[in-house]
Amino acid sequence: MIYRFRVILDTEEDVFRDIEIKQNTSLEEFHDCITQSFGFDGTEMASFYISNDQWEQGEEISLFDMSDGNSPVRLMNETLLENVVNKNQTRMIYIYDFLSMWTFMVELADIAAPDGTVDYPNLMYAHGELPESPPERSFESDSDTLDNEFGNEFGDDLNIDDYNDMGFDEHWN
Repeated sequence: MIYRFRVILDTEEDVFRDIEIKQNTSLEEFHDCITQSFGFDGTEMASFYISNDQWEQGEEISLFDMSDGNSPVRLMNETLLENVVNKNQTRMIYIYDFLSMWTFMVELADIAAPDGTVDYPNLMYAHGELPESPPERSFESDSDTLDNEFGNEFGDDLNIDDYNDMGFDEHWN
């Protein structure tokens, strides 16, 4: 069978690619297809993450094993698309270049019979141009939310925002 994906760059502008690929293709081959269809050279680190309907990042499937060996890591070259994506599990997040954090939402749109006249993988449709730099990411959280969710583990009334008022000599050493 053939999987038809829409791969959308996480940006305000509409930038996406529709790709057909065989279901028994490795995630590494899919990674290569995505990088080529968006014009990347494919030399940077990348990972797929299994995702749910809310686009929450789940289990990582990495291009290379960067672990310390204590926990097993799924690798793209050892993982087939059909073992990760199906009609009930349709979403993944793909991140290319961990320094730039190009982030893509990957969604299975259709499962179809192969067409004998088409070579796979097949770039069916390309919309929008990749911006010169990746969209800015904000990795901040509301400290009140963190305090409410996790509590104050030290049981004191100190707030990191009050650092300047704590009387420390920053240059003590």
